[in-house]
Amino acid sequence: MSQLEVPRRFAVGAEAHRELGTHFRVWAPAASRVSVVERDRADERRSHEHPLRREPTGYFSDLVPGLGPGARYAFRLDDSRELYPDPASRFQPDGPHGPSEVVEPTRYAWKERGFTGPPERGQVIYELHVGTFTREGTYVAAERELPRLAALGVTTIELLPLAEFPGDFGWGYDGVGLWAPTHLYGRPDELRAFVDSAHAQRIAVILDVVYNHLGPDGNYLERFSSDYFTDRHANEWGKALNFDGPNSGPVREFFCENAAYWIDEYRLDGLRLDATQMMLDDSPRHVVAELTARARAAGRAQGRAVFICAENEPQDPRFVADTEQGGYGCDALWNDDFHHTAVVAMTGRREAYYYDYTGSAQELISALKWGYLFQGQHYSWQRKARGRPALAVEAHHFVSYLENHDQVANSLRGDRLSRLTSPATLRAMTALWLLSPPTPMLFQGQEFGTTVLFRYFADHRGELAERVKVGRREFVEQFQSVREGAADAELLAPNHRVSFEQCKLDAGARDALCPMWALHRDLLELRKTDPAFCRQRADLMYGAVLGPKAFLLRFFCDAGDRLIVVNLGTDLVLDPAPEPLLAPPAGSDWQLLFSSEAAKYGGVGYRAPCTDGRWALTASATYVLCARERT
Repeated sequence: MSQLEVPRRFAVGAEAHRELGTHFRVWAPAASRVSVVERDRADERRSHEHPLRREPTGYFSDLVPGLGPGARYAFRLDDSRELYPDPASRFQPDGPHGPSEVVEPTRYAWKERGFTGPPERGQVIYELHVGTFTREGTYVAAERELPRLAALGVTTIELLPLAEFPGDFGWGYDGVGLWAPTHLYGRPDELRAFVDSAHAQRIAVILDVVYNHLGPDGNYLERFSSDYFTDRHANEWGKALNFDGPNSGPVREFFCENAAYWIDEYRLDGLRLDATQMMLDDSPRHVVAELTARARAAGRAQGRAVFICAENEPQDPRFVADTEQGGYGCDALWNDDFHHTAVVAMTGRREAYYYDYTGSAQELISALKWGYLFQGQHYSWQRKARGRPALAVEAHHFVSYLENHDQVANSLRGDRLSRLTSPATLRAMTALWLLSPPTPMLFQGQEFGTTVLFRYFADHRGELAERVKVGRREFVEQFQSVREGAADAELLAPNHRVSFEQCKLDAGARDALCPMWALHRDLLELRKTDPAFCRQRADLMYGAVLGPKAFLLRFFCDAGDRLIVVNLGTDLVLDPAPEPLLAPPAGSDWQLLFSSEAAKYGGVGYRAPCTDGRWALTASATYVLCARERT
């Protein structure tokens, strides 16, 4: 069989073909010759070299007989003595600088074939870093925890980036082998088994991917072609990727196919696109729209829905607009505005990028009703307008959170909210957040009130490690309390192993802190089953301020209206209570469904919020009430 007759799943990489061998294809337009060098594990001197054939488009490819799954290889460009890993390597067993390994994805026997992916509405996302989610820090160990997450009410797991990166630990946002799940957490088939088991628990799995830059250590793309990068755009994290300049076609193909690859070969259910504002592209069709379409097509080929979520700091709603309307076709956007106002409300701290938020009752209402708080107004922290109009964006398109990896780590020690606010305030805010229309996302350990820190850690070496340490310090010193506080004693170097080890969750604590776990479980069950909350209809929700730190949300529903009443301040008596949204429907009374101060959640008790139309609200508490007809 000639190389032209060998079928390929993707444009680049090594694809095994059982008895035939492995077909290799790589883009190296400036090279005259490219060879595959088979690495003998026992004796490097016995390596075998196989020249590839040059295609007119700058690709090199050929079928190499005798090479099958498990074979290790590298590329030689022209007469260079250096050997380079495959830019589309499916596995790097010795890290990003070592040889690549041929992987055959069809050898894994998938057990769960009936899972159809995440729903458009009703999702509960759980952000998870494999290396710290368990003491072992592996796919196998994480798989054992899936039944707990299913019992909690999680519907979608969001894995922090897995693309191969340097060192023994890291967040994964400095990935360099974008097609190779990091060897630090296990073999590729162990990742497949994790996804398979999640699907058996009816949990979708999406992956955080970084398509805005590559890490500084182990990035060999430029050795194959300088056209992977461009100076036409300024990027915050090094050279910008060339999505729109000369010879950008193969670059776009590389990244768009990578998006489809994770869906196809690992049966992942979607992607979270990191920092899309740095995916710089002036093309008529933005690369985000193209890769989103490619990922969806890969999902449809397997009969599954695909969920694409974008992080976008400028708060541009075009990412979730339909492509027919000039949008990019994503499903959801992270909403930092809700996080920021909620944290200010809980802690009172307004430093750095929290400065433009007051944590007021009206801000919380507006964030839950309208999504972004800044939709074109002046933003003092950046000294310019921020955001675009997003009033028409439905609530389920916004992902809301009280914690995520970035926001927890952007502090002196990486403290969790359980150490930054009172237990009662945290319970009250959790209830408000989990029952509101936007799509909620929890960060690992949040569900049981963990106090385990989550710092920034990255195992870089030498001068790079020092630059990262200085850069990280400068970033967190935007907070005056960090700059003037005991920072020297608290800000561990990111490459210090303690920075990583301190972030590992304790599995035993998942049961020991059961009141907080019970709070999350009961709220997520109410969110799933209650007809007013499960629809995520912000257009049927109205809010009113009741006091400086008290407010209500009323959900209009044919099955009976619901009322969420929040008091983040001291005890409050409303007598009189001239707010029409407090009045029950005609012929009905308010019946209490939930209180965040119930003893089973660790609360200390609460007064009845409504008696004969008079309202008395316990301090730092959230109530949920349902309209019931009088008998």
